[in-house]
Amino acid sequence: MDRSRVLFKAAVGLGALAFLISSGPAAEPSGRRLLTLDDMFTLRDVDDPQVSPEGDWVAYTVRVADRDEDKSNTDLWMTRWDGSRSVRLTSDKEKEHTPRWSPDGQYLAFLSSRGVEEEVDQLWILNRQGGEAERITHFKGKVSDYEWSPDSKRLVLVAQDPDPDAAAPEREKGKDKEKKPRPIVIDRFQFKQDEEGYLRHQRRHLYLFDLAARTDKLLTPGDFDELLPAWSPDGRSLAFVSKRGPDPDRHENWDLFLVEAREGATPRQLTQNDVPDGDPSWESRPAWSPDGRSITYLQGGPQKLIYYAVHQLAVIPTAGGPPRLLAADLDRNMDHPVWSADGRSIYFLLEDDRARHVARVPAAGGKVERVLAGERVVSALAMGPGGKIAILASTPQAPPEVFTLEGTTPRPLSRQNDELLAGIELGAVEGISFKSKDGTTVNGLVVKPPRYQAGKKIPTLLRIHGGPVDQYGYEFAFDWQLFAARGYAVVGANPRGSSGRGGAFSKAIYADWGNKDAQDVLAAVDYVVREGIADPQRLGVGGWSYGGMLTNYTIAQDTRFKAAASGASISNILAGYGTDQYIREYEAELGPPWKNTDVWTRISFPFLHADRIVTPTLFLCGQADFNVPLLNSEQMYQALRTLGRTTQLVIYPKEHHGIARPSFKRDRLERYLAWYDTYLKPGA
Repeated sequence: MDRSRVLFKAAVGLGALAFLISSGPAAEPSGRRLLTLDDMFTLRDVDDPQVSPEGDWVAYTVRVADRDEDKSNTDLWMTRWDGSRSVRLTSDKEKEHTPRWSPDGQYLAFLSSRGVEEEVDQLWILNRQGGEAERITHFKGKVSDYEWSPDSKRLVLVAQDPDPDAAAPEREKGKDKEKKPRPIVIDRFQFKQDEEGYLRHQRRHLYLFDLAARTDKLLTPGDFDELLPAWSPDGRSLAFVSKRGPDPDRHENWDLFLVEAREGATPRQLTQNDVPDGDPSWESRPAWSPDGRSITYLQGGPQKLIYYAVHQLAVIPTAGGPPRLLAADLDRNMDHPVWSADGRSIYFLLEDDRARHVARVPAAGGKVERVLAGERVVSALAMGPGGKIAILASTPQAPPEVFTLEGTTPRPLSRQNDELLAGIELGAVEGISFKSKDGTTVNGLVVKPPRYQAGKKIPTLLRIHGGPVDQYGYEFAFDWQLFAARGYAVVGANPRGSSGRGGAFSKAIYADWGNKDAQDVLAAVDYVVREGIADPQRLGVGGWSYGGMLTNYTIAQDTRFKAAASGASISNILAGYGTDQYIREYEAELGPPWKNTDVWTRISFPFLHADRIVTPTLFLCGQADFNVPLLNSEQMYQALRTLGRTTQLVIYPKEHHGIARPSFKRDRLERYLAWYDTYLKPGA
């Protein structure tokens, strides 16, 4: 049963039913319990705030792990701007996400695969006057993005070409329900992508959808992808990003294009730089100025620097001409730009050391002002009428929640996790700074167990983030708090290669993995030992993705760790060429293996010198991971097993790079704890 109609009418005052959220009085710290593994099934993941056209409501999504169904389910919620009422809008077992209000306020649209035979997301709408949620698109391929036209009569959709095998329902004799397998034919330069699988020519195109007629028209045909569409203020044109050329797979030069919002129109390329313009991996839609004369977007750095380059805000005239950077002197990543209503300034999210702020800059360029700074991570920004701003923000003591930003003060709005957190005592989180081996200042975070006794040396875990261009920030980390509740101190460094400290800091490990970054994370361990927190005889280490890689680099050159957990990692880098999704990155940073064999072998030392590893090591990976495929973990497990070292390999069936099944997520955390307990708490 779809409960959307009843709940939506309650929200707009047409009925009496509403679900109210109240934080209630907080218990005294002495009466709080410690975090447990089962709390992952109660924790709610809030995301994607959207302010209604009238500014009275904020819609958002809430994801919860369903223990019985063993999957995560996402539903739509909304809360009044004054915080007086929160309403759950959907309760289907399939997830609903990407909520977007129609500009006239009549509809709230969303994406979902519920009731879709092809099991791909389609566009649905809820009428605010009542009625059931209605599916309005019927593509064979997935609808991944959309945006309403200013007059609410049309939408632009991003839809993927259908799976060619799904279009040919041939059956084997006697097996009516089982499709006959077909050969997978590959002819693309990049032919693998995690979760997508083997890449053929299923491109993502823009479609115009007429709401009244319920019809769609292909706007941008061709053998390339078009993403992140944005309507012009007058509704006549669309901006979007695309990567084109004779072989788009061989480069990362995304460009900004304009096209009239009519069938048969020819797109006009707006940016001509040899740098990524509007790189879709940052999920930052280009934004039109209120007068329609300019567009702001993200401009990347030289393609050779791939993900090490800093992304900054640029503005370009829609009539054409050279772009200009709005804050060229600020060596930090910027994203999610939004124009102020008067067009005089641009709001955006600004990444800094261990934090992410709300900032603004004059549209003509000038000094950047941090509207909301401090020790928090802001991950979403939405503008409403009258300058109303909604954000999604997290702190070390609280998961992401929706807040209104009034002046420079955030006011809580969603409160989805208040009840859970009120009964739990969390570990204290502190920012730390220390010197690495060569004198470089490195920053990070340390978490101490609840009720920690100062001066007592305790077992300590070094956790290493993925990326490598990413960072640990002032935000809630369930796994860290779980480790702390088990009596561990947790230290996380942002070594060279991390973001948040500028381009030079990120590219310091370019083609030199496991060197300076390993020195930096080891310096974090030295710091907590000197501070009298870490017991030097009870040290553990671990991470996922590049965090797993750097774990392998670390234990191959330092034998003091008594336990390691390496997730979805690679150590024989040569094995990654052609077996994972990073072919462009490999050739840009390392060059082809047959030309730069010395570089490839040098950074493969954890595998080629596996005999140096003595730390008991747990390897984990998803069976269907195309990001860092399972074969890499298998190789390291086999090498250590051959050497007679203590090791174990855990494979999660049908899982990709990010483990999704709740029971597997719980299993992974449980195995971490068991592995660390075995070697860091003998006899406990």
